[in-house]
Amino acid sequence: MDEPTARRVHTRCIPRLGGLAIVVAFVLPLFLLVALRTQIAMMWFSQGSLVVGLLAGGLTIAAAGAWDDIRGMRARHKLLAQILAASVAWAFGLRLECVTLPYFGHVSFWPFSFLVTIPWFVAIINAINLIDGLDGLAAGVGFFACVANFITAYLGGYPGNLVICLLAATLAGAIVGFLFHNFHPATIFMGDTGSMFLGFMLAAIPLFGVGTHKGGTALAVMVPLLALGLPIFDMISAMVRRFIARRPIFSADRSHIHHKLLDKGHSHRGAVLILYGLSLLFTVVALVAYVGRSHEIGLALAGCSAVLFIVVRAAGSFALFGARDARPPREATVEALRRAVPRALLEIEAASGVERLRGALERFAKEAKLMALEVTSAGANGSARVRSWTWAQDTATPQQLREAVVAAFTIELGAETVTLRFRWDSEESAVNPQADMLLQLVADSVERLLRRPPLRALEPLTQGRLSVV
Repeated sequence: MDEPTARRVHTRCIPRLGGLAIVVAFVLPLFLLVALRTQIAMMWFSQGSLVVGLLAGGLTIAAAGAWDDIRGMRARHKLLAQILAASVAWAFGLRLECVTLPYFGHVSFWPFSFLVTIPWFVAIINAINLIDGLDGLAAGVGFFACVANFITAYLGGYPGNLVICLLAATLAGAIVGFLFHNFHPATIFMGDTGSMFLGFMLAAIPLFGVGTHKGGTALAVMVPLLALGLPIFDMISAMVRRFIARRPIFSADRSHIHHKLLDKGHSHRGAVLILYGLSLLFTVVALVAYVGRSHEIGLALAGCSAVLFIVVRAAGSFALFGARDARPPREATVEALRRAVPRALLEIEAASGVERLRGALERFAKEAKLMALEVTSAGANGSARVRSWTWAQDTATPQQLREAVVAAFTIELGAETVTLRFRWDSEESAVNPQADMLLQLVADSVERLLRRPPLRALEPLTQGRLSVV
């Protein structure tokens, strides 16, 4: 189940393994057509190694997405899974090996085919994965890309391109069937299972005939990229935005173009329809680029760029494009920390010993509206002053705890190492600098308490003298 968090826009738990339905709805009709021995299906099935690459790579990425939907997966592990699926596809012949360029003729990528093909897959997979933030958005964008691939292959005039038409139409059908349940208000999400499978297929399908070793024009390679212009632009702007902010490039946030449209007051459905319109515009530009003349291509690209600039500026999704938003409001957790930290510092400083620390920290976590607080002790060889313990909100679920932002502080006490971990729900996946500074004050106060010499008890001796123990 996909549970509501600060970075998500839905407010109720929704199943998120709907991507499995897309996988089945894509694969099953193809094999049914093969069983019926239709001409076009047999033409596809006869390309044995390419078929294996398509299905093996697709099932690999779908399995990785399902694991992420169920158990969670780190960004770097997800990237490795994408590279693995792309490598499987490349190994079985789904490769970008050459293109035909005007005035240059046949240009081969060999022996760098692997270094070109893997980024192709990874970029498109992540573009679709990142745009999957509103009900029906990723599915709609994928549908328009399928339309572009279908029309481009059909107009190409090569008999082998009929395979691309078959695959694009089958994937589009699977998407349309899923959209009946995924459009706002959605009753099921595609999750990473569906978004990464969809991205993989959109990257793999053109390689069956357009821009592979069979030869194709540079425009035929660029058409899928133009059709996916919206998610690719959003992916690149997200990477640049995070780089400028000195945050991990793969960290999640709530600053994508669809989030900004919602922040500007557009309804959920209205924001999706606006982005559908942009995707349709990119699809038209992609088709014009394939069939049009040079001046027509230039006009189409200029018009599309102008519309995209206007939408981005209006949404304020990327300050580098001239949008100047008012200073955003301070994160709710930061406000709660500002109120809770002074009282926590006084209480920790006044604590008479380590045994009172837990109560002070738990009261601080509740007042600051943190999701969880962990104190761990290690390396003391049985003589630890601090016992490990964990506090969490009663309403916190395993998924919310897994996706929460974590700020960790380590305190070295000789042989003992004490670690404080504060967890809270945030629109950003990185720790807010203000929150980090405020929590550092609490950690410093805890360190001073732990370094304070323990209170010494007085015990009477039999001679009537007092001894300090």
